Amino acid sequence: MNVVFRVDSSVTIGTGHVMRCLTLARQLKQMNANVSFICRDLEGNLINFIKDHGFTVYVLQKIRINETDNNDTFKWYKENWQQDVRETLYIVESYIHSIDFFIVDHYGLDEKWESKLKPFTKKLMVIDDLANRKHVCDFLLDQNLYLNYQERYKNLVPPECKQLLGPNYVLLREEFIEASRQKRIRDGEIHNILVFFGGTDPTNETIKALNALALLENNIKVNVVVGSSNNRKAEIREYCDRYPNFFFHCQVSNMAELMNEADLAIGAGGTTTWERCYLGLPSITIIVADNQIELTDAVSKFGATINLGFSHEVTSDQIFEAVKDLIEHPKKVQLLSECASKLVNHKIVNTYPVAKAIMEELK
Repeated sequence: MNVVFRVDSSVTIGTGHVMRCLTLARQLKQMNANVSFICRDLEGNLINFIKDHGFTVYVLQKIRINETDNNDTFKWYKENWQQDVRETLYIVESYIHSIDFFIVDHYGLDEKWESKLKPFTKKLMVIDDLANRKHVCDFLLDQNLYLNYQERYKNLVPPECKQLLGPNYVLLREEFIEASRQKRIRDGEIHNILVFFGGTDPTNETIKALNALALLENNIKVNVVVGSSNNRKAEIREYCDRYPNFFFHCQVSNMAELMNEADLAIGAGGTTTWERCYLGLPSITIIVADNQIELTDAVSKFGATINLGFSHEVTSDQIFEAVKDLIEHPKKVQLLSECASKLVNHKIVNTYPVAKAIMEELK
């Protein structure tokens, strides 16, 4: 069975789309699917990272855009989607030939693009969490929790589209499945804090969080994780070197282990939210992108995270006060952990429900 992913990563797009696609790709590969990727050459991409995980990547040509401007990046796709179609179809017809399942994870592409690719695959699947545009697809995956998540795509996908909605379909790497078996019961005491704001952290929340944690008087261990695409990783490393209890990590392969060790996490919304919840890790969340607003609000109302709001409104002092309050109130930390654990059904997630649904469709 031939499965193809169309997904991009860059300084502005971030790395989350590729990371969740890689998770699904590995699960499908375990089920004997032949998996490849089609990605555009953008600044800060993870193309080599995907190759390092054993997958073929067909590369679309580099485009001339201001890659420090998120609006400029998606404006290009909106205005040049037909070029993206032509280049993608050239790869499909020249190298891949037959596709059983085409999976698209891209905020810049919509029903116009999908309708041109659909005749070249038996089934087309879209991974989305914006619910802000129409899709022409057979499957739609949105693994996030929203207050109205069952109705979000009602008029955005065809009536026959199979929708996989909610955190029971969350795509978690094998390391998290394994780590959950050693998940410890948290007592609310904070001795270890994990700081991680995604692979790129374009708004520089990491330094903001470190400025807050540097004000703490006690000697709490702080693990700081950045991606290889983070443009400020050298600055962050130098910052960590100034404190004996700050430890710098870049492009780690043991994130689940670090989360299991942590008593509290400070980070962004998005996919990492579900990794934290799955392991019952209490968290303070700062929203760094519009698509994280609804999700973070819903998880916060469930009692599974503390939502400090949008990044441009959050200060180091606010982070410091939030951490200090949790240190002083272990019961509050324990409750966060309990609520987070309840958001994801481990029995369902551990069976790879998305990969299973894809394979069953193509039997």
